[in-house]
Amino acid sequence: MEKRFLLGNEAIALAAIHSGIALASGYPGTPSTEIMEAIANNKPNGLYVEWSTNEKAALEIAAGASYCGARTIVTMKQVGLNVASDPLMSLAYVGVEGGMCIVVADDPGPISSQTEQDTRTFGAYSKLPVLDPSSPEEAYHMTIFAFELSEKIKRPVILRPTTRVCHAYKSFDVFDYNNTIKKGTFVKDTARWVIFPKASYLNHIALEELRFSLSDEFSKSSFNKHINNNQKIGIATNGISYAYVNEALNGSNAYNLLKIGTPYPFPEKLAIEFLSNVSEVFIFEELDPYIERELLIIAGKYNLNVKIHGKLDKTNSLAGENTPENIAKFLNIAETSNGLSIDIPLPVRPPSLCSGCPHRASFYAVKQAMKGKNAIFNGDIGCYTLGNAMPLNMVDTCLCMGADITLAQGINKVDESAICFSFIGDSTFFASGLTGIVNAVYNKANITIIVLDNSTTAMTGNQPHPGIPFTLSGDVAKAISIPKVLEAVGLDEVITLSPFEQDKAIEAVKEISAKQGVKAIIFKAPCVFLSKAKAPYYINEKCIKCNKCIREIGCPAIAFKNDKVVIDEDMCNGCGLCKGLCPVKAINQREV
Repeated sequence: MEKRFLLGNEAIALAAIHSGIALASGYPGTPSTEIMEAIANNKPNGLYVEWSTNEKAALEIAAGASYCGARTIVTMKQVGLNVASDPLMSLAYVGVEGGMCIVVADDPGPISSQTEQDTRTFGAYSKLPVLDPSSPEEAYHMTIFAFELSEKIKRPVILRPTTRVCHAYKSFDVFDYNNTIKKGTFVKDTARWVIFPKASYLNHIALEELRFSLSDEFSKSSFNKHINNNQKIGIATNGISYAYVNEALNGSNAYNLLKIGTPYPFPEKLAIEFLSNVSEVFIFEELDPYIERELLIIAGKYNLNVKIHGKLDKTNSLAGENTPENIAKFLNIAETSNGLSIDIPLPVRPPSLCSGCPHRASFYAVKQAMKGKNAIFNGDIGCYTLGNAMPLNMVDTCLCMGADITLAQGINKVDESAICFSFIGDSTFFASGLTGIVNAVYNKANITIIVLDNSTTAMTGNQPHPGIPFTLSGDVAKAISIPKVLEAVGLDEVITLSPFEQDKAIEAVKEISAKQGVKAIIFKAPCVFLSKAKAPYYINEKCIKCNKCIREIGCPAIAFKNDKVVIDEDMCNGCGLCKGLCPVKAINQREV
């Protein structure tokens, strides 16, 4: 045993390596991203690691390896499970040979996601076991258990850490690594690996039977706890909320406690034991009223006289995160018991595009070109979603990855007066843009695609993608050309230019968008985290305080302070976008 101080995501990665995985695949998405990066940084010889083009591809690649008897891990965030849901539902029926752990990191808040969807519910829908860790240490042990359980039941197992578990640190003992990687070979068995209706019917029955047996097994699992303090009021909780409850209680034994670490299949016998010893239960869980529903069903099924309070009776918040302070306040525990103050409002700091971000220049060029016209700007998921903020105000729609292209087509078909634009990043282009582009060409849409190519997956921490000439492991790769892909699927008008050449960019947008059919402009300039900063700009005495540089582009490096406009030269990246806006040429660049 060795004591390690680990981030939650690092703990999951280390557990996967210690479990002898042969393959790891995933798609970057906060709060899950660091799992794959930690595996890549610590991988032993023989372990294959990749960022896949999307979550569907990642799951299917891992499934193929698991069919051979290899242990595999797949990582994604909760909305990524939507993309992977097609193979997931069938894989639950077909099953695996080698242990497969599907890590789906949920994002209560949401902090950096479109939705707050709860993977516990998705797990129950897919009929796959779900493990719900409450700390980095428990995430480590649950990951190891996930592989063992998966091989026992011949089905994938879902691990569902949430943001505060993924990004928390803890010091704990880890196992010694024995450097054993089992790869295996594929054994043909069409009755097992080819999904047919009759086989699916039988596998469905097997899944339902498995639910009952695992429910009994999970009732005895150390991941679930029933702490009977001989009280008539109980608390039921799970995941990080369990840690919050313990912090709020601060050692108090005033409640019976039920902790659910295996939400599906639900540990029914343990729940009966808990409910039989209380007359009233308060439930603290994030997102869906999952535990609440299960306890209500069990109470009704076994005619247990107990009042259950949670989200369904609006006792607790219907959305967002729990906190130790809010739980303490709800339980009428002195707010000062843990030394924390909960009434100090924190300043609101909305996210914004970085200083020097090329997306700002791209949006501004399109905005200037479309002044006075009925233009609709369809956005996508990534840094460029922040183009919706004032003063740019350049994202009219944002639904999910790749939907910018298809939403534009739908708007175009019913509002022919609108000039429809799609804004998509280079990583998202490969992940989910191609289907919509092919659909647009085939169905004769009239849209302008703006590809914001900053040579990375910036929003999640600058991971490589198929347009980059290297992989997650650092191996040289053949970068796939976005212009060639667009031309190959039928686009006749594809041009590439820098958004910082504003005059050329504006004219290009005017010219290309006026043409019929599907056409594309690729605004290519590296993310500020990949490029070397140029000499910063400053504002001289010619400034007339018109504030145009502030009002037009919203760069965080420019502000109005002490009755004058100033550029924070420590923040300025030297992109020069602001210089072209100044009517009196008061913005100059420092000499190197």
